[in-house]
Amino acid sequence: MITKRIIPCLDVRDGRVVKGVQFEGIRDVSSPVELAKYYSSHGADELVFYDITASFEGRKLFTEILTETARSVFIPLTVGGGINTVDDFDRVLKCGADKVSVNSGAIRNPNLIHEAAKKYGDQCVVLSIDAKRADGHFCVFAKGGRENTGIDAVEWAKSGVANGAGEIVLNSIDTDGVKNGFDLEMLEAICDAVNVPVIASGGAGKAEDFITLFKTLPKVDAGLAASIFHFGEVHILDLKRTLAGEGIVVRV
Repeated sequence: MITKRIIPCLDVRDGRVVKGVQFEGIRDVSSPVELAKYYSSHGADELVFYDITASFEGRKLFTEILTETARSVFIPLTVGGGINTVDDFDRVLKCGADKVSVNSGAIRNPNLIHEAAKKYGDQCVVLSIDAKRADGHFCVFAKGGRENTGIDAVEWAKSGVANGAGEIVLNSIDTDGVKNGFDLEMLEAICDAVNVPVIASGGAGKAEDFITLFKTLPKVDAGLAASIFHFGEVHILDLKRTLAGEGIVVRV
């Protein structure tokens, strides 16, 4: 049985980790370097590092903090934000990232996924999808959840995988930061449509939400969360022991 992964997410703005609710009401949390070190030594399986305003502000992801963060951790690091070209992939990978997450850049240029996968391999390319219910279906949003693209999220996931994305991160804007549980309906639709690992993001509020996620949707490979870990509401090692006690295979 495949081991389920627990992944903290570092949303970084102006060099600090921040967190909001449904992409709004942002508040400061901590230094990304210090937080990454903590998670690396306290049970996280991987880390996701997002420069959350790079795409909206039309700038490149800052590399100095990323380089320092990558040097500080000994678990896989996925990095996203402002990834628009294959050169951006190259720059981020040279900073120490293991995988690169692309979102708005792939919406603008769908061929970017194919180009990056061809050069660096499918395992390096993560398609991050911010999705919300709109017009009767799951719609892809761009620029940090600010812009409705009108693209169907399920079709977009299928297209991304066909082009070479080796992993999908699905973030439900409807449940993001609300802490009432993961968006199981949206996740099931994506899992049924693709044959690559799917990471669930948006909505975790307690350990039981991860139990429900993995038991309801065995196809989901990982649970990603931010505030419940950042503010000490759930400790990753405790969460993993709870999951193991429920028969869910995790690395403890």
